[in-house]
Amino acid sequence: MTEFWLISAPGEKTCQQTWDKMMAATTRTNNLSTNHKFNIPDLKVGTLDVLVGLSDELAKLDSFVESVVKKVAQYMADVLEDSRDKVQENLLANGVDLVTYITRFQWDMAKYPIKQSLKNISEIISKQVTQIDNDLKTRASAYNNLKGNLQNLERKNAGSLLTRSLADIVKKDDFVLNSEYLITLLVVVPKTAYADWQRTYETLAEMVVPRSSNLLFEDNDSGLFSVTLFLKAVDDFKHKARENKFTVRDFQYNEEEMKADKEEMTRLSTDKKKQFGPLVRWLKVNFSEAFIAWIHIKALRVFVESVLRYGLPVNFQAMLLQPNKKTMKKLREVLNDLYKHLDSSAAAIIDVSTSAMDIPGLNLSQQEYYPYVYYKIDCSLLDFKV
Repeated sequence: MTEFWLISAPGEKTCQQTWDKMMAATTRTNNLSTNHKFNIPDLKVGTLDVLVGLSDELAKLDSFVESVVKKVAQYMADVLEDSRDKVQENLLANGVDLVTYITRFQWDMAKYPIKQSLKNISEIISKQVTQIDNDLKTRASAYNNLKGNLQNLERKNAGSLLTRSLADIVKKDDFVLNSEYLITLLVVVPKTAYADWQRTYETLAEMVVPRSSNLLFEDNDSGLFSVTLFLKAVDDFKHKARENKFTVRDFQYNEEEMKADKEEMTRLSTDKKKQFGPLVRWLKVNFSEAFIAWIHIKALRVFVESVLRYGLPVNFQAMLLQPNKKTMKKLREVLNDLYKHLDSSAAAIIDVSTSAMDIPGLNLSQQEYYPYVYYKIDCSLLDFKV
């Protein structure tokens, strides 16, 4: 399970007592979750008005930063292409895996100085992550253009003989060049019609040079044949070829153009390789930055919400629970029993939503309001399973 419940409850005589009580209820006898203390430093409280406004702003910021974290993770998967199984090992926060980072969370005093007001800290995070988002758009756009152009060229050099580029198939020797009267055409013939081609090509039009057809290349379905004829017979030959299900490719041998195409492909391929390493490094660094910012927002939200709910002086214990999948419902019930005295109106909502859980179409539990402060952290950041 990569889902965590970040909760807080007011300190009893001591915060340690609050922790011990929660541990006793969730782990001693029933093993409902794996728990960790979640350390939030002494932040500046500010006024009640500021806290109320900040509560809404942080909710929006939380959604925005989560979306950026997911975007960076998903783009990492797209860039790694065939090595998608390596994605997870590149998605680290401060050099450790995400679960380790969350369960051992330490506030970063250098990045987010706690002498600053809560509003200032949230603005620092907002600016930082907006910058990451903007940079990602710019870098992704440049890399995707390069990748798209390369794929278009590669597509030209693959596929069936009816559509693919012939530049890497034909040679100068296959053509009659610079002749005033003669021209060499390239014709795609289905493999099942080779005998028909050999029997009829000399008579498809007047002025076809006898025995001038050669098989130059084959794929699974067809062969590419050359044939030489007089220029004045080309239209007639093309018409008759079409009637016989032979396809004349529109191709002129031009060494300069073919060379330019090959050079362009080499250039794009080299550019893509050059950009790949720095881009992956940038994604790793900025995924880490965005993820760390996201967990700091969760910490800010717990702090603000705990002060608003439990009052001053600041006295609460933040706790990180990693539920066991099979016992999530039971864990929720145990926590509600443990903390229902904190907020009777929340307890009423829970009673209704718990009893309504099994009624189709009635999804009151989406309100996710509980007598204790609660935020979910889901570390499943990718749209596919690696």
